[in-house]
Amino acid sequence: MKLGRRAFQRFAAGALTLPAVARHASAQTFPAQPVRLVVGFAAGQAIDILARLIAQSLTEQFSQQFIVDNKPGSGGNIASEGVARAPADGYTLLVIGANNPINATLYDKPGYDLLRDFAPVAGIYRVYQVMVVNPAFPAKTGAEFIAYAKAHPGKVNVASFGAATISHLAIEFFKVTTGVDMVHVPYRGGAQIMADLISGQIQAAVDSLPSSLPHIKSGAIRGLALLSPERTSVLPDLPAAREIIPGLEVRTFSGIGVPSGTPGEIVERLNKEINAGLANPTIKARFADVGASPVIMTSAEANAFVKAQTEKWAKLIKSAGIKAE
Repeated sequence: MKLGRRAFQRFAAGALTLPAVARHASAQTFPAQPVRLVVGFAAGQAIDILARLIAQSLTEQFSQQFIVDNKPGSGGNIASEGVARAPADGYTLLVIGANNPINATLYDKPGYDLLRDFAPVAGIYRVYQVMVVNPAFPAKTGAEFIAYAKAHPGKVNVASFGAATISHLAIEFFKVTTGVDMVHVPYRGGAQIMADLISGQIQAAVDSLPSSLPHIKSGAIRGLALLSPERTSVLPDLPAAREIIPGLEVRTFSGIGVPSGTPGEIVERLNKEINAGLANPTIKARFADVGASPVIMTSAEANAFVKAQTEKWAKLIKSAGIKAE
């Protein structure tokens, strides 16, 4: 059958609108299947604990499963590379943490380009690091810890939840700021740190507050200082590091990202629902219970924040000569 010129033009015009209609329809029906939130660290760490809270909220809001998928290894690079290569359809999300902007400079070949391969969607939380020790450790305050470490150079071992993670960089920052000589002991996750700290296998650690909080409250470990500008209501007697060392502040953040090329309508729908969940009084209270603060952002603000963090850590890592171990 031959088409006349006008019929052909109408047919062609209709065909050109099909992809746009299909994209609109997919955004309207999203999500039609379970969505994965990929976390680059083991279960039990702060980023995992809080990701599970937002996943539960999104499951209820969308009436569709949002499942946390832990993919630890290489400072979070294994998880990030996997998501970067996933289909750009909104069904595979990366829980972006402080490790991502750090790794962008720290690793020559992390397997992905944070600023090119991801579209930040929203923020989730802000939380600070905390210096903790075994209860038998001689120092009972931050000032006593510094004095003890200076009197015993190279004798105090301090654990982080991974080489070149925010926890490790906090230890290096602490060493430079105070002038103490301590031995860094990298772990592969917060759960093993707590086990060894409680048993006395290690003397001290820098950990995220949410994962240390229950052990501080139970007395299994002792908190010395929160690496923040002010105290927290969940541990009002725990001094802020700035009370001991002016300028010492190390915070962790988290957000959600999707592979670049994900339809804008899906990005904006996710942003709207994530922010709605973070504004929910129940979620805010649960975040506060573990020492975290929700961070509500537009997708544009999230993108600008990730860029700024990448630039910030690039300057510090280069100036300090820090290398991936």
